[in-house]
Amino acid sequence: MARSWRVQSYLADQKYSVVMPPDPRDAWRELGNHIREQRRQAELSVRKLADMAGVSNPYLSQIERGLKRPSAEILQQLARALEVSAESLYVRAGILDEEPESDLLATIRAQSELSTDQKQVLIRIYESFVAENAGN
Repeated sequence: MARSWRVQSYLADQKYSVVMPPDPRDAWRELGNHIREQRRQAELSVRKLADMAGVSNPYLSQIERGLKRPSAEILQQLARALEVSAESLYVRAGILDEEPESDLLATIRAQSELSTDQKQVLIRIYESFVAENAGN
């Protein structure tokens, strides 16, 4: 009994830091949270988004809760329905590597005061200017 107490006391006094590998389920939960947030910003119900994306309500709900891992095809359908870039969902799902984004685009996307449509219009205008100037 005394030995057990000494071992426990010794272990309690030590400062160990255990590094655990990231849980892949965390990535799916983060993706699901992002999809849910995009749906809410677009003011869509789960049922409406599921209909628009061609998936069932329960499946979309499971994706949003991080319980299901959607395929690239499903992510593309969701992106189309949410009017967001499929690539951004692919990056969040770990299908694509993240490419550095210009600070301006990141700033536009981070603006909670703007609607999704307003953000997309600003990004399109910016990208058209960049493309026009690249041609000159």
